[in-house]
Amino acid sequence: MTVYEEIRNKVIAEIDRAYAAAVEAGELAAADVDGMIKLEVPKDKQHGDFACNIAMILAKPLRSAPRSIAEKIASHINADGDIERCEVAGAGFINFYLKPDYLYRVLELVEKQGTDFGRVDIGRGKKVMVEFVSANPTGPMHMGNARGGALGDCLAAVLERAGYEVTREFYVNDAGNQIEKFGNSLNARYIQELRGEDAIEFPEDGYHGDDIREHAKAFIKLYGDKHLSLSEEERKAALIDYALEKNVTSLREDLERYRIVYDIWFRESKLHEGGEVKAAIKRLTDNGYTYEEDGALWLNCEKMGLEKNEVLVRKNGIPTYFAADIAYHINKLETRGYDLAINIWGADHHGHVARMKKALDAVGINSDKLHVVLMQLVRLMQDGEIVRMSKRTGKAITLSDLLEDISVDAARFFFNMRNAGSHLDFDLTLAAEQSNDNPVYYVQYAHARICSIIRLLGEDGISVKPYSEVGISLLTDETELALLKRLADLPEEIKAAAETFEPARITRYIMDLASDFHSFYNSCRVNCGDEGLTAARLKLIDSVRIVMRGVLEMLKISAPEKM
Repeated sequence: MTVYEEIRNKVIAEIDRAYAAAVEAGELAAADVDGMIKLEVPKDKQHGDFACNIAMILAKPLRSAPRSIAEKIASHINADGDIERCEVAGAGFINFYLKPDYLYRVLELVEKQGTDFGRVDIGRGKKVMVEFVSANPTGPMHMGNARGGALGDCLAAVLERAGYEVTREFYVNDAGNQIEKFGNSLNARYIQELRGEDAIEFPEDGYHGDDIREHAKAFIKLYGDKHLSLSEEERKAALIDYALEKNVTSLREDLERYRIVYDIWFRESKLHEGGEVKAAIKRLTDNGYTYEEDGALWLNCEKMGLEKNEVLVRKNGIPTYFAADIAYHINKLETRGYDLAINIWGADHHGHVARMKKALDAVGINSDKLHVVLMQLVRLMQDGEIVRMSKRTGKAITLSDLLEDISVDAARFFFNMRNAGSHLDFDLTLAAEQSNDNPVYYVQYAHARICSIIRLLGEDGISVKPYSEVGISLLTDETELALLKRLADLPEEIKAAAETFEPARITRYIMDLASDFHSFYNSCRVNCGDEGLTAARLKLIDSVRIVMRGVLEMLKISAPEKM
């Protein structure tokens, strides 16, 4: 139980007791309030630590004005223990002001739990797969992949801290139309390199990037022209096998540089080879959700309440990507038994979400087990201008290009500063700055400053004492209490981030914690000349250091001790 859960339960129990006392005194009529007493945290600190609207809920059944009910309940509240006082406000809110004692216990918890402080167990060991990035292996990763990587990896980390058993997975689309197009492009460049540009016309819908030409040149360097004598299909297969593995290896290396390590690299081709795509189509057919038209097999989405039907098998007998995707989700949720599958998709997949969920329902799998996080576009900015091309390559900026210009810390932090559903302007100029205007620098500098204070005091023989030996109640300054409250918030923030699938909450939390520390630093001297207060403040900032390191580790961002 978190500090806030413990104190919230105490306040709720006191409200319940006070209402019962008002009923016993004949001041209020009896009503069943079991589960109805809720607390919220007021946005304005002047309105207390908690506010309760139970009087408004009881107004109708008790046939009385909410404020009158609130005043009668408040008159029976015992202002002892953790409650300092309560006040009735507005139409009938009961505002509670708490003594800081409950906050002091946070420092004891941080001491016991270390960088694990903040862990909760709402997941209770449920198996969750987070599938993210899954970039097309026919080319390099773009900015959308970079944002999806940061969001997906941080979400996976949040879910782990919330008590879930998490698997990170990359889905390699190594089958279907895009691989056919990839093979046609490689084949054309291979022949052009050996016989000249006019020897074969390059496919109009092919991949025109320089990477295709480079693959062809490297292939020729290894094998010469011996593949010219093979059939076109054999030659394309050889080229695909060679180039695809190069691309997948490059994706893996780029992502590992980005501090993303996947548990599983799952290949779409395995679904075809193992008959899982055919089996998925058969289940849909057996359940009455397919029909044939114009030589193709269609999924009857209209029968599912959607507008547009989708092709499952083309006229040429080749299953569509959608058919393979259905099989993939059956594999996730049924074959491998994940309790929840989370996908990070681009916003252009919006229409695909409903179709996938309906398809799962159609094969008998609860679609609530699938959650899709839709991610909006990224716009790169530099010196106030939109950036579309890499100065180094003259091509669209890739993840690799980005990490040449800014640190991995900055990239991961900036991409995870806003919720996935928000458009993101990524300021390259700001990300490269070493100033407090740069949010990641601001946070890291707070951590380094704490380490410096602890180090310098240590040189003077002043070290961090155990919680039991510190007069924590000496911490009464507004900035000290704000830091304690922020520390206490972490478990609640992790819980909320896991429930809403919004890891950006944690980035915002660490920024707020850094801001609270800087305010404290500007207001209070740690080595203040009072031995007891110095020990308490040193314990406080050491707890902030521990929590900051734990959060930064969770986000896979470095926590420097010197800057």
